[in-house]
Amino acid sequence: MEKSKGKVTAATLLIAFGIIYGDIGTSPLYVLKAVIGERPITELLVYGGISCVFWTIVFQTTFKYIYLTLQADNKGEGGIFSLYALVRRYSKYLIFPTMIGASTLLADGIITPPISVASAVEGLSNIPALKSIPTVPIVILIISGLFFFQRFGTHKVGSAFGPAMLLWFGMLAVLGTFQIIEHPTILKAFSPIYAFRFLTEYTEGFLLLGAVFLATTGAEALYSDLGHCGKKNVRLTWVVVKVCLMLNYMGQAAWLMNQGEGALLHGQNPFFEIMPSWFLIFGIVIATMAAIIASQAMISGSYTLVNEAMNLNFWPRVAVRQPSEVKGQIYIPSVNIMLWVGCVLMVLYFRHSANMEAAYGLAITITMMVTTYLLSFFLIYRLRWNKVLVGLILILFASIEISFFIANAHKFPDGGYITIFISSFFIFLMYTIYSGRKISNRFTKFVDLGQHANRLSELSQDEQIPKLSTHLIYLTKANQRQEIEEKIIKSIFAKKPKRADVYWFLHIHRTSEPYTLTYNVTELIDDKVIKVNIHVGFRIQPRTELYFKKIVQELIANRELNLHIRPDGSTKYNNEPDFKFVVIEKFLSVENEFTLTEGVLLNTYFLIKKYSLSDERAFGLDKSDVLIEEYPLVYQPISKIELTREEAHPFSSHSNGSY
Repeated sequence: MEKSKGKVTAATLLIAFGIIYGDIGTSPLYVLKAVIGERPITELLVYGGISCVFWTIVFQTTFKYIYLTLQADNKGEGGIFSLYALVRRYSKYLIFPTMIGASTLLADGIITPPISVASAVEGLSNIPALKSIPTVPIVILIISGLFFFQRFGTHKVGSAFGPAMLLWFGMLAVLGTFQIIEHPTILKAFSPIYAFRFLTEYTEGFLLLGAVFLATTGAEALYSDLGHCGKKNVRLTWVVVKVCLMLNYMGQAAWLMNQGEGALLHGQNPFFEIMPSWFLIFGIVIATMAAIIASQAMISGSYTLVNEAMNLNFWPRVAVRQPSEVKGQIYIPSVNIMLWVGCVLMVLYFRHSANMEAAYGLAITITMMVTTYLLSFFLIYRLRWNKVLVGLILILFASIEISFFIANAHKFPDGGYITIFISSFFIFLMYTIYSGRKISNRFTKFVDLGQHANRLSELSQDEQIPKLSTHLIYLTKANQRQEIEEKIIKSIFAKKPKRADVYWFLHIHRTSEPYTLTYNVTELIDDKVIKVNIHVGFRIQPRTELYFKKIVQELIANRELNLHIRPDGSTKYNNEPDFKFVVIEKFLSVENEFTLTEGVLLNTYFLIKKYSLSDERAFGLDKSDVLIEEYPLVYQPISKIELTREEAHPFSSHSNGSY
């Protein structure tokens, strides 16, 4: 698969245009409008602003993401979790910044569809006959339709994304070029001197970096979508995309300068103003189409992000669907609803795209800083770069990104608090799931299976005990081949012992590679106890039942472990093998005595777990015969019980109803 992604063909290049650049490609809809705002047009403002946009794209998008970060591909896959999977062995503390980066990226995805679609639809106000048309209902209708059709998959219309975005970038280039011809001196803005003067001489120059930053917000999504087409295709297409973007930005700036010094925009959007009047309706349609594709990319990216978080034990288990046969295309109903509600509320709250600019960008700056931090580990430990060189690169990007963060921070009271609040909720959710599971695992005791070998053989052959199943399969967390959880042994030898012909212990191991799917088998006790380890990549949704049955079929076909001469429990009435899976779930014992922090953390974890997807469905056991057992978790037992004995008194003839 990785090999095929590395190929460069006309088809793969077209796919890259359609999938990778939706977010960053629609930035011209609002970047210059955000920079200029209602300020009087001056050469320092326009030239300096567009110069900052250009150098931001050079340093952040081109150098950091296209050149450096794309080297951190995990078997062809990208994104913050893929990067974390590559470097997590080098520091146990990387998990916490990764949670923060993933949470802020997910929160920023809630504002991307509203601002992109709203910016495009608001172009209708440039048409005299539609000047007063209400755009909010149209934006909500488009976004709602987009989320509604997610359940059917995008494979049927996805093939049109490439040509559509190619048309979009072509339009950007042509419109910008015509304006540059009218004011060619705008090309002087490529000089970094104008950016320097803008930051040092213009009164609001530094604060306006928050608006400039909008030109590169899609760079993180670009890295996340790497797995769709491979880094060679991304790097080649970026050359074209960058030229088209800069031509349009320069064209908008040229139009602004043609308005004259001191002119005010009065709510005009330079993007639509550079269009000829006869082309306006076509331009709005194409812009809306590009905004929808950009939104689709963010939605799909959010599904992938949550699926990876769930597989890495950072997210509650939720139902995952595969709407098509296209590998990697998933649909998560709960995330779809969450994003739809968030997007609609954003539109209703902010009403106009200009207001959304205040909320956009603050959260994603945090994601970019986290990516820079993780990337430094990758460059040092995986690529073996010189630490001094990596230190200089880290200082460079830290300076840029901290400046962007400070500039964006002033947006906090104007709407930035919304994405920060949403990010904080996601961080709390991820931390609770991660910490709760870690505590739960810490109190899992393992025992040596060899100590119980004779008892297991004896129980298997004891016909006085009713047979529970021919094949009894326990899901285990034990990595070591000779170990098993103590609670599993207790479950087998409980008051009603679980007799079976064969005891299987099945361990699902999540790997740091995205699409690993391998297994190994160890016979611990001849024909009685078998340990199976299945290695599953962090981007794959486990289907344990299917995996196990296929493994058994292969063992029988290869005449291994004597399974081919054993009865499998099938009958003439039912030819299905007699498999029973046992899943042991923990619950919080009432014997615990917590501090306030521990109580909030563990009670929240088990509350979330209660309403999450059940273990049997999460592990793909929904079609099997599954036995669920509950086991109490005693984390902090009550150490002191003040119980005083009283003298016995004759019982009253009247009961108070207590037990």
